[in-house]
Amino acid sequence: MKRLSLLAVTASTLAIAVAAPAFAQSTTPAADEPASVGDIVVTAQRRSESIRDVPFAVTAMNIETLAAVNAGGADILALAGRVPSLQVESSNGRYAPRFYIRGYGNVDFDFTASQPVSVVMDDVVLESVYLKGFPLFDVQQMEVLRGPQGTLFGRNTPAGVVKVDTVKPGAEFEGFGKIAAGNYGSVRAETGVTVPVNDTVSVRIAGLWNHRDDWVNNAYDAAFAKPNGEELGNFEDRAIRGHLAWTPNDRLSVLGTLQFRDYAGTGTLNRANALTKGSNKLNDNYDRDTVYYDGGRNNFQKQNTQSQSLQVAYDFGDMTLTGVIGSFQGESMGNGDIDGGVSFTAPAGAGYATPFRVESGTDHSDLVQNTFELRLASNGNNRLNWQVGAFAFSDRFNLVSNTYGGTGALAPTKQTDIVQKSESWSVFGQANYQLTEALKITGGLRYTEDERTYNGSITIGAPGTGQVAVSDEQVSWDISALYEVNPNWNLFARVAHGYRGPSIQGRNLPVLTTADSETAMSYEAGFKARLWDGRARLNATAYFYEVDDMQFTAIGGIDNSNRLLNAQKGEGKGIEIDGDVYLGAGFTFAGGFAWNATEIKDNDLLVAICGNHLCTITDPIQNVNGTDRANINGNPFPNAPEYSANFTLSYVRPLGNDQELFAATDWVMQKNTNLFLYESKEFMFGTQFEGGLRAGWRDLSRDLEVAGYVRNITDEDNIIGAIDFNNLTVFVNEPRMYGIEVSKRF
Repeated sequence: MKRLSLLAVTASTLAIAVAAPAFAQSTTPAADEPASVGDIVVTAQRRSESIRDVPFAVTAMNIETLAAVNAGGADILALAGRVPSLQVESSNGRYAPRFYIRGYGNVDFDFTASQPVSVVMDDVVLESVYLKGFPLFDVQQMEVLRGPQGTLFGRNTPAGVVKVDTVKPGAEFEGFGKIAAGNYGSVRAETGVTVPVNDTVSVRIAGLWNHRDDWVNNAYDAAFAKPNGEELGNFEDRAIRGHLAWTPNDRLSVLGTLQFRDYAGTGTLNRANALTKGSNKLNDNYDRDTVYYDGGRNNFQKQNTQSQSLQVAYDFGDMTLTGVIGSFQGESMGNGDIDGGVSFTAPAGAGYATPFRVESGTDHSDLVQNTFELRLASNGNNRLNWQVGAFAFSDRFNLVSNTYGGTGALAPTKQTDIVQKSESWSVFGQANYQLTEALKITGGLRYTEDERTYNGSITIGAPGTGQVAVSDEQVSWDISALYEVNPNWNLFARVAHGYRGPSIQGRNLPVLTTADSETAMSYEAGFKARLWDGRARLNATAYFYEVDDMQFTAIGGIDNSNRLLNAQKGEGKGIEIDGDVYLGAGFTFAGGFAWNATEIKDNDLLVAICGNHLCTITDPIQNVNGTDRANINGNPFPNAPEYSANFTLSYVRPLGNDQELFAATDWVMQKNTNLFLYESKEFMFGTQFEGGLRAGWRDLSRDLEVAGYVRNITDEDNIIGAIDFNNLTVFVNEPRMYGIEVSKRF
């Protein structure tokens, strides 16, 4: 418990240091100014409660900022940095994102990859990265739960949970419509309407259309490309959701949900030779509007997903029984010029030459996921509150992946057909007890059994097969304490044990690897406060965690493959601060900061390095059977920024007659991010930032709003990922987007 005591002292000291100037400046707001920033109600513990009563670090994302970010057509990757310690990235275009919390995640780009951060939408887990990119629209609230969440949310949550709740049907007719149009032919239209059918039945229909034209030219002008034209960068994302709510009496409530998504667009644009050896800065080969591809057929992607869920709750008076059944199905296909350039065998002047061709893609994939959950929870705010439940999960993923000759030909040179199945069941319980008027103790326990099987074969090319099965059973638990110093100050401390099940990676047979289960011990302490007579809110957490048998994915080197491995230990520690304050005179400030220090601890762990030593390795090198390997002991986790910060500054100026002008600027920053397991000068990045602005006019009496927006306002070229072949290939963030948005509520 020494670590927990140290964290408690650290958090308390931080509380005093941060709060002291706030109290010193406390003033009474003017009569015409809001006196409070308001309370935030969350469901982080599967029941509605004030965010200050949750005994661990949780942040409710600012929905207004999310709407501003989305105006430019952004996808779920735009969540990166919007909450302290949250990172989101992808090398798969606008779907299959990878989430990290406190530096803890998984860089594996395969659709069958396991992740330690879970995404839960409307009480249904989106287990596969294949599903986690479902577009965000008609969102009621988003919560980021940091630290192990295995007690209530399952085994693959040792890093945390991103929880999304969409708008549900209500008793009144209401809705909204919003449309934004901007450069690159961008259009984003969103709507949501609630229609009460009668006193017991209500329907909510919501939809999204997100579009952008092609804007990147393939200057190589391959046979599949438009001569001297723009043929990459487009997307067409259409989604619809329907909720049907039935409440025949005060005790029974039923909610049925259907969702559909139809997506087609350009995948990630890899850019060969965009770095120079010894430097992590983009060189003169990089041109945001131009690529040189001899393969990939314009890096096309297509994905269709649909889901069905049913939630039934019955209130017995003292307790409520809730059942949730969910099912997702999906299919996809795509192709990509992975090497990001043109082979050295191409004619002179053809573009950025690479020493080889790598073109691969998904011929087709099919996913079916089913979940079942039943839980019984006490009602009311009693001295003792509890919930118990059972959960079952299964999925089947069939992936047929192709390798091509590198020139855009339709016939693959190699094809791999794999089927991976996962099954899991668990029982869980949690209880909290009000020990004294000020002190509440919470504890939880979950038992889980996991099984995963893999069968694969090479159907085109040199024959090969692979079969493997992995399984495990684990107990996850947590215990926490919340102490109310006064009505405005809560202190908390938590110890939690999390678990991620065993993994299989066999996309690129004959390479077939597995990783054992990993377990995490986490310690955190902090405070949650309301300051300045309720005009400010401030939360801070100090944490430490240690992961045994931590799963990592070694990607590439000279080939386009993934290999799973277990490190002996992984360690993370840090501090997180977030809050908001009404400054007066129409100004509001909200922001967050995180310091996340991560470290791989394994003296003997060696991994492949970039091809032909083209990057500048700073790790110790060992030669194993004629191949150089990097010793990664002491390195940070990949894609884990050491520092991150975000803020939004908003201003509102009343004009009279229920009209007002408004403006808001939001910024995110990340610093010291290493992209791979090994360290090199080229793939370790310093400070990167991006900002936006939204300003306009609204008429409150008519619920009408008109605004202009700019995203990536300074047009930053930030490297967000790389492929470590021997041609220093990277991919970058989205360009500056600007336009006009009109919205109307009714």
